[in-house]
Amino acid sequence: MSKYLYLALLAAAAVTGGYAADVEPVPVPLPPPGPVVILTAHALDGHGGTLEDARIGVADGKITSLAASLEGTVIDLRSYTVMPGWIDTHVHLSSHFDRTGRIATETEPPMEAAMGISAAAWDTLMGGFTTVQTVGDPSEKPLRDAIRDHGFPGPRVLTSLAWVAGTPETTPDELRAMVRERKAQGADLVKIFASASQRVGATPTLTEAQLKILCDEARAVGLRSMVHAYRSQVAAAGRAGCQQIEHATYATREELQTAVDAGAFISPQVGLVVQSYLENKERYLGVGNYTEEGMQIMQRDMYLDFEVCSLAAQLPNAKLVFSTDATAGAHGRNADEFIGRVEYCGQTPMEALVSASKVAAEALGMVDQLGRLAPGYQADIIALDGDPLQDITAVRRVVFVMRGGVVYKWTGGAAE
Repeated sequence: MSKYLYLALLAAAAVTGGYAADVEPVPVPLPPPGPVVILTAHALDGHGGTLEDARIGVADGKITSLAASLEGTVIDLRSYTVMPGWIDTHVHLSSHFDRTGRIATETEPPMEAAMGISAAAWDTLMGGFTTVQTVGDPSEKPLRDAIRDHGFPGPRVLTSLAWVAGTPETTPDELRAMVRERKAQGADLVKIFASASQRVGATPTLTEAQLKILCDEARAVGLRSMVHAYRSQVAAAGRAGCQQIEHATYATREELQTAVDAGAFISPQVGLVVQSYLENKERYLGVGNYTEEGMQIMQRDMYLDFEVCSLAAQLPNAKLVFSTDATAGAHGRNADEFIGRVEYCGQTPMEALVSASKVAAEALGMVDQLGRLAPGYQADIIALDGDPLQDITAVRRVVFVMRGGVVYKWTGGAAE
């Protein structure tokens, strides 16, 4: 299926409110008939190990063997480095540029908005990311459901829908009601704003007691919690029992250690999102808090993003999970974060890659399903032209993408 047919059909479904009778569903993409065998010479298993000369068997969307017999469709990836499809635990698929090249707003026509969101998803899949967690806008739910239930090509999508925000005056009952509302709406997690945007001061917006109410309620209704936090709010979110803490800029070593000791997943961003904002500054300015002053703050303090990531990477038992905060201009370039993790955080290439497989799958509560080349796992498999353990920029050269046993990208040749 072409990218453009996919976008048009998804947009048509979105503006009719779903899959109405007058909208023809796209046939579910199917894997090749019969078993599939992927030949590899060098593969990374996603948990920090390597596999040599594995023959990866695939059937019914899952990996069946690492020593499969040569039966059925054979895909020869022996010239490439093979690994599990990557997982990005923090993106914003709803963020895209409109027809004028500016950041889209709520005034964009629904058809165009749906195409922009689905284009972001497609580009992300083509970049090697077979699972993403998008946080958060209600418009991302139709995309999640279309991919999951109706066979639209795209990465596996989890979404928080709209985020949860409040003030120190918001009551406990109001906070709990926000979480229960997200659950009723079908969210996969709760995204919580504990700090104002970095562009307007990164000041606290909720108390530690309020964070505990929110994260406890999320746990009670079966949702994971993610917190947008700066400064001392990083430690507060950890003590409150929140599961994933984003950004963490301006936090001290001690505050990071508190969050790590609490078992939280930590994710500073160093390789993509601020750089993308600055590259696309003129396309953002004048909308919301995208001001010249705000952009200057991000540029001025970018070295502090690097510093906090380096500090976190040095802490024993720290769980640095892969998340890019990708917005308009960054979709499809998510892998640049790997390069930043190596260059600015001091992670090894293997550590950076594992943060987007095993660690990310753990953060999603799906470590028994995703992020590993092993029998029983989802057949989410990618291949790179080059060895990222020797040259981390190889992550930009994705030549093969399979998700759930379906091949969506293969630039190296035809299956036999």
